[in-house]
Amino acid sequence: MLEEIRIASLGVIDSSTLELGPGLTVITGETGAGKTMIVTALGLLLGGRADSGAVRSGARAARVEGVVRVGDLAAFAAAVEEAGGQVEDDRVVLARNVSAEGRSRAFVGGASVPVSALAAVAEPLVAVHGQSDQHRLLQARAQREALDRFGGADTADLVATYADLFARLDATERELDEVVSSARERAREADLLRFGLAEIEAVEPEPGEDVTLAAEESRLGFADTLRTAAEQAREALSSDQDNPDALATTATARTLLDGVREHDPDAGELADRLAEITYLLSDLAADVASYSSRLETDPARLAAVSERRAALTALTRKYADTIDEVLAWAGQSSARLLDLDRTDERIEELRVQQATLRRELADAAGLLSAARTASATTLGDEVTAELTLLAMPHAELSVSVRQHEAPAPDPGSHGSLRVGDRWLRFTSSGIDEVELLLAANTGSEPRPLNKGASGGELSRVMLALEVALAGTSPVPTFVFDEVDAGVGGAAAVEVGRRLAQLAQTAQVLVVTHLPQVAAYADRHVVVEKSSDGAVTSSGLTVLDPGQRERELSRMLAGLTDSDTALAHARELLEVAQPARALG
Repeated sequence: MLEEIRIASLGVIDSSTLELGPGLTVITGETGAGKTMIVTALGLLLGGRADSGAVRSGARAARVEGVVRVGDLAAFAAAVEEAGGQVEDDRVVLARNVSAEGRSRAFVGGASVPVSALAAVAEPLVAVHGQSDQHRLLQARAQREALDRFGGADTADLVATYADLFARLDATERELDEVVSSARERAREADLLRFGLAEIEAVEPEPGEDVTLAAEESRLGFADTLRTAAEQAREALSSDQDNPDALATTATARTLLDGVREHDPDAGELADRLAEITYLLSDLAADVASYSSRLETDPARLAAVSERRAALTALTRKYADTIDEVLAWAGQSSARLLDLDRTDERIEELRVQQATLRRELADAAGLLSAARTASATTLGDEVTAELTLLAMPHAELSVSVRQHEAPAPDPGSHGSLRVGDRWLRFTSSGIDEVELLLAANTGSEPRPLNKGASGGELSRVMLALEVALAGTSPVPTFVFDEVDAGVGGAAAVEVGRRLAQLAQTAQVLVVTHLPQVAAYADRHVVVEKSSDGAVTSSGLTVLDPGQRERELSRMLAGLTDSDTALAHARELLEVAQPARALG
């Protein structure tokens, strides 16, 4: 539940705090005082579009904060923590800053978050209804969603089941279309893969073979050069011709240092190290001699290696940079070829899957349609009863749930869905077209809302719907922005009464210009405009009983001190008292 809204530098509001509570809170004030800024502030808290033009003239930025008491809103608390925010003392602060340059920042529980994250966290908290929502109610989608909401958890499960099956069928049919339309291309691709795999299989390359053969070819091609170098190196290490060599030089150095060992331990240590080098040089000379003896000129082997390398190079030129990568390509291509070779089998599998999903979708569509039809009758009756209480005693609202016949699809196409013995048009939301029909007077034909309802009637239909849906709505707070426009007299009294009834199960915030509605409030807030001659600003004031009488008097007659208007205001308050949500 929203406990508090703080507004700074937003429109005509310089700095104000609106304390909220359970029950019905109404906001009134003269035209232009800034009542709609409250709804604007709520829109910003819900992640709505930021308009720099709403920043108060001369201010650097506007700021809106909302304090939410978590209570039993476990999902909301989890969403706050997931966004990086904190719940402190069972409360969460949501905030939005909008700079005069148009930049916007959002905060959830003290954490800076993207505006989209604020919207995701806050949207389930508040349902805002205004004049624009009346137009939304004229849309087929909004009417279908209202009926599904009324159906409760059972209908929600059926909607989810149908949507899942529809998505799976759509994916299956897309793949089927792709596989069928690309069958020729797939056949050509398969032929190319077979040719490539046959080339690789004919060569039978081994992992790393190209690297090994390159080294061997280089060694065979330069065998004489390598042998000469090895023999000269061996002679330099250990000469057979009594020429100076590394072993003799090292042995001489060792002997000299060993002879003075007794005079300095360091000389002895150097002599020992020279002894180690002598042993290493001796071993190295033997290894070089062995290497030289193994080097042989073999033209036949060189030719064979060169020919093999040429075959491997042909593969790396076509399929990959190295033989290891060629083998990897062959593995991937083999798997792809298996898939391509079973195109006909895959088409058959997809068609079987398509038929199965269509049967399951038809069953789900039938169940969903039956649930909607049953809910439609009950919802129509409940809204009609509410309209009677809203001073429309002869009005009748009905909910039409109908389907559209469609031709049976051609073989291989998708088209319509067979439900029972009928071929019907279907969409991602089902087979039903839901429409609210209003017969405003006895004997008149039910007509769609966009053809048969005035602005005032639309206001009452929407309020009646919200009252009927209140028990199924998970939203804890409702905001109505002058939805009573076009309503007056006895109808206005009943609008106030029904808002008070809705406030018994939810927190309700209403911006209104009707005293008959304001009289039913548990908390009355007035937006007052003041000016110092240069700057105009508005503030929020919670009215006490005496102030409330004077405000209702102003709303009734435009006068605050008229005895007649004050008496009428007191009468309104007395009539409304028993129906108030908080008594």
